[in-house]
Amino acid sequence: MSSSHDNHTTERFGFTDDGVIPNHPSFELLVHRAAFAPEPGEPAVSAEQLFGANGWGGFWRDGIYPFHHYHSTCHEALGVAQGWAEVRFGGESGGRTLRLEAGDVAVVPAGTGHCRIAASEDFEVVGAYPPDQPFDLIRDAGDHDAAVERIKAVPTPATDPVFGPDGGLRTAWKGLARSAA
Repeated sequence: MSSSHDNHTTERFGFTDDGVIPNHPSFELLVHRAAFAPEPGEPAVSAEQLFGANGWGGFWRDGIYPFHHYHSTCHEALGVAQGWAEVRFGGESGGRTLRLEAGDVAVVPAGTGHCRIAASEDFEVVGAYPPDQPFDLIRDAGDHDAAVERIKAVPTPATDPVFGPDGGLRTAWKGLARSAA
């Protein structure tokens, strides 16, 4: 399934290991702007349908934690269903704060730190994961070295949560690490 918006753009951001947040050694954070049009009444369903059609699941609806954290065993898609948030990606030192708005999707590589800095009162995000990538959550430096090894082992998903098998991370991350398909 492709983007439902004609005004779609993708921004790419790379981050380095700061000793606390490993970030991914090869994959960049992708932010697909205006990736979907949230439907009035049930905006989260629009993101879930897009992600599901492209093979991503394990949906959840909520906000983004207000502390720096990352996932060492999975990549994550964050689709903004409504409102906006300022999210710090990449960690406190060397990271970057980005504003995500309704319809945007951030594709967060394993190991890439993220933390909500501010958000509108109506902010809601839908999270999703590639199949067979179990979820974990790490928020301190104590597990850093073991996490780095787990991050390297997480395969490239067979599909992008917005573009499916033929775009997004499948193009941007191609040939950079081991693949699931």
